[in-house]
Amino acid sequence: MSDAIKHECGIALLRLKKPLQFYLDKYGTAFYGLNKLHLLMEKQHNRGQDGAGVANIKLDMQPGERYISRHRSIDSKPLQDIFDHINERFLEIEEQNPALLKDVEYLKKNAGFTGELFLGHLRYGTFGRNSIENCHPFLRQNNWLTRNLVVAGNFNLTNVDELFDVLVNIGQHPKEKSDTVTILEKIGHFLDEENEELYAQLKAQGYSNIDIYGKIAEKIDIERILKRASEDWDGGYAMAGLFGHGDAFVLRDPSGIRPTYWYEDEEVCVVASERPVIQTAFNLKSEQIKELTPGHALIIKKNGLVSETKINEPKEPLKCSFERIYFSRGNDIEIYNERKLLGKNIVPQVLDAIDHDLDNSVFSFIPNTAEVSFYGMIKGLEDYLNDRKFNAIKALGNSLTDEKLHEIIYQRARIEKIAIKDAKLRTFITQDDSRDDLVAHVYDITYGSVNRNQDNLVVIDDSIVRGTTLKQSILRILDRLDPKKIVVVSSAPQIRFPDCYGIDMAKLGDFIAFEATIHLLKERGMEEVITHVYNKCKEQVHLPKEQIKNYVKEIYAPFSNEEVSAKIAELLTPPNIHAKVEIIYQTVENLHLSCPNNMGDWYFTGNYPTPGGNKVVNTAFINWVEGKNIRAY
Repeated sequence: MSDAIKHECGIALLRLKKPLQFYLDKYGTAFYGLNKLHLLMEKQHNRGQDGAGVANIKLDMQPGERYISRHRSIDSKPLQDIFDHINERFLEIEEQNPALLKDVEYLKKNAGFTGELFLGHLRYGTFGRNSIENCHPFLRQNNWLTRNLVVAGNFNLTNVDELFDVLVNIGQHPKEKSDTVTILEKIGHFLDEENEELYAQLKAQGYSNIDIYGKIAEKIDIERILKRASEDWDGGYAMAGLFGHGDAFVLRDPSGIRPTYWYEDEEVCVVASERPVIQTAFNLKSEQIKELTPGHALIIKKNGLVSETKINEPKEPLKCSFERIYFSRGNDIEIYNERKLLGKNIVPQVLDAIDHDLDNSVFSFIPNTAEVSFYGMIKGLEDYLNDRKFNAIKALGNSLTDEKLHEIIYQRARIEKIAIKDAKLRTFITQDDSRDDLVAHVYDITYGSVNRNQDNLVVIDDSIVRGTTLKQSILRILDRLDPKKIVVVSSAPQIRFPDCYGIDMAKLGDFIAFEATIHLLKERGMEEVITHVYNKCKEQVHLPKEQIKNYVKEIYAPFSNEEVSAKIAELLTPPNIHAKVEIIYQTVENLHLSCPNNMGDWYFTGNYPTPGGNKVVNTAFINWVEGKNIRAY
């Protein structure tokens, strides 16, 4: 509950399909594209606050004229910092001669970020490093126009070591072993080969060097480059790229793990990680936005032709469901409805937890991101109450009176705004006890909203991953209201397995569900299960990832969901708390009912969409047993 989890990055690609003069004439500004990119990125701010970057390519520039602009920032407000930096040049021009801000030819030659092709990126650093060098877009420069490459993505690969070795074996010397650099160099390698092959063919046909460069820009085969570069990638990705001459692409992984949406009309082609941001930026209906097919690339040629092309064979679609539960923007129509269903479908478990006593139960949510699932939970409770009212009225028959009818129809679920999050408290005190006391006051409560020692207090959240904030802060705060019982509801199932596709959940020991299960094994004298799973994992270490099985599932196999949830409640209940605490998790079955088109549930089931996932989870378990506090990939 309210655990800080870093997660998906965000991408925004925009291609202006008309000359800049068109946008100046129609919209009154030469900065139409830049303004739209700013809006697309601002509306995806939920996807990254560790850093941001923007790149722009100008079409049809002459030799000697700058045609690629890039700026990145890790400022505390990176988006503001980037666009303030970009605007500095325009403010200078305005001071010198305001009329030049409407001279598109002058702007293209004398100011950065005035081209037709834009790429923006918002970054969540999933571990450790947060320097400017880790910010996208990445740039691979070359004096040949068609060899310049700009890359940014929302992704994580599980087999970076394998891909790194491939680059070394073909003669490259990558500057670091990271998935971003590896991908940049892998695409760059096949971009170089494409250029060299086309050069040789055209040279043999008698073309001059100057003519050859123009022909390469026309003939370069983006589909072929991407097929050769990505055939051995294992992971989840939405990868965007720009080429110096003006072609662009966005490539999605074969399982559709990471989301990608796009729109095209006569004026623009736009791609983003979130559908509603495109709707907002261009005033569109949801049905006008397309979802990029898994395994396909959206290829945007310099001439403006846009095509969706199969690059890798699509697999069973396993779009990330955890992203839908928590990270994505809740104003997407599908995500909004899914989150409401997550709240509605958990109602039977909630009713069991409070013994169906709605008269003495208060319902709320923490934090604000859980508000939509809270609406769904209340809707489910209303449906339950309506059925109960119907049966009660029907049972009265001829003995129905106004007083009895009034008593029945005015039954409703009691809703209160229980918790309010205050501004973050800065901690200057180093002693743990004092610091924990400050942490415990990050939330405040609405006093008098619960009947003391009589009411159940039910609060719903999107997910409970580590439970740290729940134990250190929220349960203590809620207990101040003196409820009879506190029921904490997670709209997501128990998170049992690490992610390796972009969300910062890489260590098994961080999961309260794993910790609870280990406690159960030890309490019941079943430590041999831990040893057996460890040995099975070690036996697979040197196998190809395609042959590895997820044996960590066997850790959870002896226990029911309810047993694990009960142990979680025990572990997270602070000492000296007066109310009884119960924790309820969504079932995987109801998750699938709520998000039927997003079946990527490996966090909860261990059913990874790629072979690399099985390798990662086994490595994570080995690390835990051996006491290594490191990532498994």
